[in-house]
Amino acid sequence: MTELAFVLGTASEAIRLAPVIRACERRGVEHAVIDTGERRSDGFERPLFDRLGLAAPDVAIDVGSGSDGAQTGMLLVEIERALAEVDPDVAVVHGDANGTLAGAIAASKMRPDVARVGAGCRSFDRTSPAETNRVVPDHVADYLFAPTEKNRWYLVREGITELRITVTGSTAVDALEHARRNGPGAAAVLDDLGLVEDGFLLVSVHDRANVDDLDRFRRLLQGAARAGSARGLDVVYPVHPRARERMERFGLDVPPGVRTTGPREYAEFAELLAASAVVLTDSGAVQEEACALGVPCVTLRSNTERPETTEIDANRLSQCSAADVSRAVTETLAADSDWDCPYGDGGAAERILDRLPVSAEREELVR
Repeated sequence: MTELAFVLGTASEAIRLAPVIRACERRGVEHAVIDTGERRSDGFERPLFDRLGLAAPDVAIDVGSGSDGAQTGMLLVEIERALAEVDPDVAVVHGDANGTLAGAIAASKMRPDVARVGAGCRSFDRTSPAETNRVVPDHVADYLFAPTEKNRWYLVREGITELRITVTGSTAVDALEHARRNGPGAAAVLDDLGLVEDGFLLVSVHDRANVDDLDRFRRLLQGAARAGSARGLDVVYPVHPRARERMERFGLDVPPGVRTTGPREYAEFAELLAASAVVLTDSGAVQEEACALGVPCVTLRSNTERPETTEIDANRLSQCSAADVSRAVTETLAADSDWDCPYGDGGAAERILDRLPVSAEREELVR
């Protein structure tokens, strides 16, 4: 009997569901992993499973890339077929990818209950496909695991009964703790790049709203260079494959003062983030991780699905002009950095299993 089936297909989903999968292994919960095959360019491949300490997926779907509609439609068909094969009691989804939406809808039309990890995240930008992929799974889920009280409040305000919601903290904190305990260590990562702790500005940008627009991409890099120069910081940009492809297509010249590297494995990136003086990003996951690590963050977007970070001055939103980026970095670094992380204590995975209807053995918390 399969108790839980994890539907995932991006590196971000794998990283943040890995703590729950490892908890299943520790506590004897029968489970399966369905790989949707999305976004292979983000490093989601067999080596990532190895690095996360996970077995190979039980079912692999090669959906590849495509338009949102075409990809979601294909995933609905293939995930339905995979769920019929695995036959779980509960299907678990996370994130805001097309597979999150398709997995939740497919399971809701079949026998499994739906468990939604990371429920209640909202940017309130309904023009964004990712927002649809956040909202719809929450409304078909039977178990909603909200990272924060604000996420819980958003869900209740949308008419979801509190009986289905559990505030657990974020599995991103669990994942960070595991990565830093089992990774290469800060010294090795910094030495490899010739960096010193708190002596550099880290750039993590790959969202299509930023990198698919040549002028916007150029301005945000100019802003990073200006901010680094103004603060006496090195600027390091591990370039995501999607962003690298756009750079090459545009013939974009990276401004002097910005050093680009290849993408880093998750454990290496976690050490870079923890050692940085400030991070510039367009990633919701990085906003959350930076907050948990006590690293000031500037988000190159007009909205965020992690408003908790802005409310405690851990994060500032910025337009992409060089002047705006430089000013936001200065303001963020000048703010009080002694905040309490709203995303929990690293025990989210255990709380999730405690709430699900599985025959898990209760053990001492192991992170």
